[in-house]
Amino acid sequence: MDDLLLTLKTTFGYASFHPLQREIIETSLDGRDVFALLPTGGGKSLCFQLPALHRPGLTIVVSPLIALMKDQVDQLQAAGVAATFLNSSLDADESRSRLRGLHRGEFRLLYVAPERLLLDNWQENLKAWNIAALAIDEAHCVSEWGHDFRPEYRQIAKLRDFLPDVPVMALTATATDRVRADIVKQLKLRDPATFVASFNRPNLSYKVIPKDQPAKQIINFVRTREHESGIIYCASRATAERVAESLAGRGFLARPYHAGLDAAERSRNQELFLRDECRIICATIAFGMGINKPNVRWVIHHDLPKNIEGYYQETGRAGRDGLPGDCLLLFSAGDIAKQTHFLAEITDEHEQAVARAQLRQIVHYAESAGCRRAELLYYFGEKFPLDNCGACDNCLEPRETYDGTVVAQKFLSCVYRIAQNSNFSVGLNHIIEVLTGADTEKITRWGHDRLTTYGIGRDLPRPAWAAIGRELMRLGYLTVAEGEFATLELTPEGREVLRSRAPITLTKPMDLPKAKRVTRREGDIACDEILFEALRALRKRLADDRKVPAYVIFGDATLREMARRYPTRVSEMDGITGVGEKKRAEFGAIFAEAVSAYLQTNSKIQFND
Repeated sequence: MDDLLLTLKTTFGYASFHPLQREIIETSLDGRDVFALLPTGGGKSLCFQLPALHRPGLTIVVSPLIALMKDQVDQLQAAGVAATFLNSSLDADESRSRLRGLHRGEFRLLYVAPERLLLDNWQENLKAWNIAALAIDEAHCVSEWGHDFRPEYRQIAKLRDFLPDVPVMALTATATDRVRADIVKQLKLRDPATFVASFNRPNLSYKVIPKDQPAKQIINFVRTREHESGIIYCASRATAERVAESLAGRGFLARPYHAGLDAAERSRNQELFLRDECRIICATIAFGMGINKPNVRWVIHHDLPKNIEGYYQETGRAGRDGLPGDCLLLFSAGDIAKQTHFLAEITDEHEQAVARAQLRQIVHYAESAGCRRAELLYYFGEKFPLDNCGACDNCLEPRETYDGTVVAQKFLSCVYRIAQNSNFSVGLNHIIEVLTGADTEKITRWGHDRLTTYGIGRDLPRPAWAAIGRELMRLGYLTVAEGEFATLELTPEGREVLRSRAPITLTKPMDLPKAKRVTRREGDIACDEILFEALRALRKRLADDRKVPAYVIFGDATLREMARRYPTRVSEMDGITGVGEKKRAEFGAIFAEAVSAYLQTNSKIQFND
């Protein structure tokens, strides 16, 4: 057994390397700069951790998150590796103690945030610590084209002046060709050896469904996975809180995680999740980067992600152990409008243009009728070799198509007429307003109410036209013009299809899943399973208050009958198994009130006797 494999086995407990790991490690030990792109779960950390044990001196790891540093250092120390971190979570005494250890050469790896490295008094430290290598983790943070741009990462390149002979390794799990080139440029990598693994995560399944009463949809999804760990990503702190409360109120072990929580609560919730004491984390995108929890079985996106790279990385937190993971995205046109509104508040024109392009790409993914896996891989410049991945909604249940020639001709013609009449192009919303015959100030001022295409699309609602417009973009008949405003123009293909009136096949919008609520039959009592779980949670609270077993309050058969008959008054409890007079007097009103509250946001299920 060679030295690298021996260290891999004895220190880290693995029998073999993941693809490209050995090549990356050997290249780094040869003293070359390295750019490594490995998918989540592909073993990026080992690429700089293992060589640190095979070279004299200190390896510095630049890391963007406190949680990521602590997680990796804890694992390294548990494996017997002399590693430490320095960040704002440490008090002054602890920081000084670790600095003394660094000056004495006690550590092989130091994790640190980029801004700390660039403090004036650190230049002397860096020259005194015998720095052997520099690893930049989550390197996409250096690129404004990446999904998580952090300006402080741009300053890392200054370290080249302090440490001109130290090899640099940049690592990321997500980067397009454009971002890869930007990383190499911004970090001043010198003729780096580049390693790019496949982006395909074959153990993950991908599904997109129309968002409709998302609380119910999430509960239905989680109900069949009650003993599995999962993450629900939300666009706002308020949504993360609301979803966590909704799930916890139904008896699920769910906690929120976002920047608005104090550090202690955030850390506690994360720790509970890592220990499997909390099954579900409802989080903003602040959660998860670098968290090595291998048994996350599913990831839900409650809201539309800002870009594909972020979506890919967040879904990649499922199934890190190689076992199956489910990824569900709830999609609505309303989310597009919300994101567009936020983008309008970005003052920097270039930054806004980047964000708009990224939003169009994730909307394209969500609405596409093609293989989800192939779409994701294509975005990252990789071709999926199969026609059907067998593990996404579009491959398993292909959506219906229809002859969209007439509506496509109307839309394309409207774009053409506006440009011909006004000598300028307009955005998607304005085109839809012309098609649907809206009476707006701009339509009147620009004379678009006198166009032959004005009002020719009144037979369809605005959201339908928006979906048609976006699909024509995906098909290559329309393009978004470069510049400050996201205006639509005909492509050469669009002009040709408009001229020739060639047939155009469009895809019907996504349907809601046919079964809107999971029901189950236990014995002869089929019931509303969601209400049953809510009543079970109420029963547990009452039992805990009284320090008695739950069945002392009511048995499951009683609660299932309640969840079948929906009693909203005490008098309606009559005849329900297990509700005697004393229990009806003591608990009847409490349970009736719970049923009534449930029915304010949920409809009854009709059961066949």
